[in-house]
Amino acid sequence: MATEFEFSFAALTVPARRHIRVFQAHQFLDRFAMGLTVAVVALALTDRGMNLFQISLLFGVYSLTTMAMELPFGGLADNIGRKPVFLAAVVASLISLALFLSTSDFYVLALSFAFIGFGRALRSGTLDAWFVETFNAAAPNVDAQPALAKAQWANAMGLAVGAVLGGLLPDLFGSVAERLGVSVYDVSYAASLAVMLGVFVYTLFFIVEKPRPLNPHALKQGFAAVPLVVKDAGLLALRHPALSVLLAALAFFLMATNPVEVIWPVHAKPMLEEGHANTIIGVLTATYFFSIAFGAWLSPRISRIFKRRHAITLAAAFACMAGVQIALALQGSIVGFVTVFIFYSVVLGVSETPASSILHRCVEDRQRSTMLSLRSLIQQLGAALGLVLAGAIAEVYSTPTAWMVGAVFLVIAVILICILAKRLTAEIE
Repeated sequence: MATEFEFSFAALTVPARRHIRVFQAHQFLDRFAMGLTVAVVALALTDRGMNLFQISLLFGVYSLTTMAMELPFGGLADNIGRKPVFLAAVVASLISLALFLSTSDFYVLALSFAFIGFGRALRSGTLDAWFVETFNAAAPNVDAQPALAKAQWANAMGLAVGAVLGGLLPDLFGSVAERLGVSVYDVSYAASLAVMLGVFVYTLFFIVEKPRPLNPHALKQGFAAVPLVVKDAGLLALRHPALSVLLAALAFFLMATNPVEVIWPVHAKPMLEEGHANTIIGVLTATYFFSIAFGAWLSPRISRIFKRRHAITLAAAFACMAGVQIALALQGSIVGFVTVFIFYSVVLGVSETPASSILHRCVEDRQRSTMLSLRSLIQQLGAALGLVLAGAIAEVYSTPTAWMVGAVFLVIAVILICILAKRLTAEIE
């Protein structure tokens, strides 16, 4: 493994700096478009006459579609190119938004959510792989972790700004929407559609990738090669001890943290005054994303404290999260809950890029997208298992109890990452 030099943005070549800025802008726009609907999706569905069970089913359609398509399309991106697959993902998102805006029928909405999952699967591991490979070519042997952190910061900021604006637009233009005979929440979805069109144009002109054959024969070959690519990725994960341990640790990490991310609004709302509860929950949602962005910005600085040993940084972050998750579960007042929740979100942001850096150093370019998709699939499976378990525990006992049980999974993740750190140290030596 080649020695990586410490990152210095000012010392990078002009193409490397431009590459980072182009990807930051792209990540911000893409997540901004998504963020516009994050704050209002449940409200928009309720306004369309959906009950809670139907809303749960729609999100289930999204999750099942994403998991079913995740690995095949990661492999496809490795074969026919990252840019065309991402553009297809944007088209899927546009179709989803158009379907959502056109209907109040449950089955058409289910098709809309299937297209969201389809787009998510197409997105997974495409331009992330393109970014790392192009950065490595423009800045050989330079630690990519801080560059990934900059992209993650832009990603979280796009979600945060989009969430704030997505909640604000219905209040500002809801009366106009009602006069037009549509839902007030359709304003946010229409804005998301417009921004997503901008993402398509931006990707088309500013994301530069060496062209690959895109004729029907090449496309057919890409699909035909998917089983072999998936098999190779699975074997790579099994044969590479570092990858196997990392993926297992990330699964346990999501088993612990996903129930907190999903359930916290329901847990926090009773602590608030009824008249302002929804507004404060919306502000807290944006604060959550801003805090993750701050954590991503902080991540390379914390990594330097641990001498850029990413596995040690990740173990420290997971250990910190275990303690903070228990502290969050013990909060009974809104002030204490918000304070701990913000710190929790910052640590979430800190943990993202060390894990990504380890994975990118362990795989070759030809399988990078597939491995990112495999990572996403395993994380989603861990998240789903954790949510089911936490829901069962919360139903019998309480939400705080479920979160404290989840902290045990974080402890397991810490142990696995410590094993990973020893393996990586042995590889370097």
